[in-house]
This record gives sequence, structure tokens and C-alpha cells, in this order.
Amino acid sequence: MNIAIAGSGALGCGFGYMLQKNGQNVTLLDYWEDHIEAIRNNGLTVSVNGVKGTLPMTIARPEEVSGEKDVIFVFTKAMGLEKMMTQINHLIGTKTKIVCLLNGLGHLETLEAFVDRRNIIMGTTVWTAGIIAPGETQLNGNGPVELQNSHPEEEEAARVIVNILKDSGLFGEYSKNVKYTTWRKACINGTMNALCALLDASIEQLFASPSIDSLLGGIIDEFAAVAKVQDDIEIDRDEMIHYLKEVASRLGSHYPSMHQDLFNRRPTEIDFLNGAVVEAAEKYGIEAPHCRRMTDLIHAKEAVLGIETGR
Repeated sequence: MNIAIAGSGALGCGFGYMLQKNGQNVTLLDYWEDHIEAIRNNGLTVSVNGVKGTLPMTIARPEEVSGEKDVIFVFTKAMGLEKMMTQINHLIGTKTKIVCLLNGLGHLETLEAFVDRRNIIMGTTVWTAGIIAPGETQLNGNGPVELQNSHPEEEEAARVIVNILKDSGLFGEYSKNVKYTTWRKACINGTMNALCALLDASIEQLFASPSIDSLLGGIIDEFAAVAKVQDDIEIDRDEMIHYLKEVASRLGSHYPSMHQDLFNRRPTEIDFLNGAVVEAAEKYGIEAPHCRRMTDLIHAKEAVLGIETGR
């Protein structure tokens, strides 16, 4: 398949590398000049669960590429999705499938401004990734990548992409309820990710806190309340805390992406996580003080660090 990776940072490069290694025709799209130059000169180096490899890969700025793609994976930050869709619009044909694996909430509505719902495939993944240097990244975990078609008549198309991910070692799975996994992932990021960022802690350090259940519980309750009224999704507080602890035991010393954003002086995705819960809670007349405070504190930390957020 002719595949583009829109947003070729850590996770985008990891996916692009694995897909290319499996024989797909992959084009990486990005604007980071040092990264583009490094990959053009030396290939893309990715360490997958500690096993390092290098592949020659095509990388370009979106405007340098022409021709419609079969599939485009979007891996931008949540706040960059609308801009990226504008930049890649010329690569989208009537049958191009857009696969969205972004963190956060509300992305389907953004995508529908550019693409027919028939061509939108929503998903989640728990692969973790990091940038080592321009042209070199790491990919860790064992998935899965859960995908579901947004239009009921497009299941076959979604399953084709799931199988490509499986064959590429990315552990693709077809989901019959990707809204649930999206809310679950958002809740993970709105708790573990946001708290690690705020406290400047690794996952292991955060979960060593004697206050961890209390820290997690209030935020989870608010995600659960909004998920129920907005999408009829059930999130169980105790099960979620148990799951977060299980994830923490596996990821240990990892610093989540929001922590990496602050460390590297980049804007966070908090407005598409806890901030999105606050916005929806106001709409439905629900109180969300924990998510509001978390959103305010992360924005305060961005300001203290001198990070331009465009707010």
C-alpha cells in the first residue's frame, strides 16, 4: 500500500519503520529540518524493544509530495491536527483512508471537516516511543493498535489495515467499540500522563506515592461521568485504578509524553484531555473540579517554563 505518516515524530517514525520493513511503501511527512536531513542522509534508525535497525526511507515536507495516498496515519499532536489536515489535503483522494491514533478527545469531529466519515478510521495504541536524536527514535511495548471504522459500511477497509499492522509486528486488532478504548486511553493520559508531567516524575515514582489512589480517583470519576452522558461509555473507577497500576508496573521508569513535552519546552495536549472533560462537563451540567484544576496547573507550568501555547 501507498502509505503516508503525517507527523513523523517518535511514534510516527516507529510505525513508519515497521510498516516499511514489512514491504509497505511509506512516506514520512514532517517539518523538522534536522530530522529530515538526518533521515535523507543516513536513513531512519529505530530501536524496537531494544533491537536497533536502520532503513532508507522517504521523508519530505507535505507540500513536496504529490499523488493520492491509499492510507494516511496522522500522528501529530492533538492541537496540530487541523493544521496538518490542511497541509496534506492534496494527498487525500475519494478513497484515501485516514487513520487517527491521536491522544485525546474530539478528533473525529475535526477530521469530518476534511474527510467523509466513510474514510475515517479511529483507533488507539499503547505503544510508547521516544526521540533519541534527529533520525533516531525508539519504540517500546507490544501494542495493541485497536482500530474501528467510523462508518458502519467500512468494516472491511478497517480490517485490511488491521491486518497490515499485524503483519508488520504492530499488533493490530479490530475493535467493535473504539469509543470505549478512546475514553480509556484519554483517562490514562489525563491521570498518569498529566500527573507525571505536573510532578516531574517517572511513572514508577508517581505510583510509589501513598496518595496515588486518591490522586487518580477524583480525575477518573469525572472522565467516567462525562463519558457516560456523552457517549454512553462505562468507566469503572476501581477497574481503571487497577489497570493503571498494572500499566505502571510494566512501564516503570518511563516518562510519559506530556512530561517529555514540558521537558522539551513544547505545548501539552491537556486541552484535549482534562480540558475536554471540563468543556463537556459544563455543557452537560456536571462538576469537574479535579480536571479543571489539573488543566489550570499544567497551563500554569507551561507559562512558568515560557512555553508558547497560542492560548
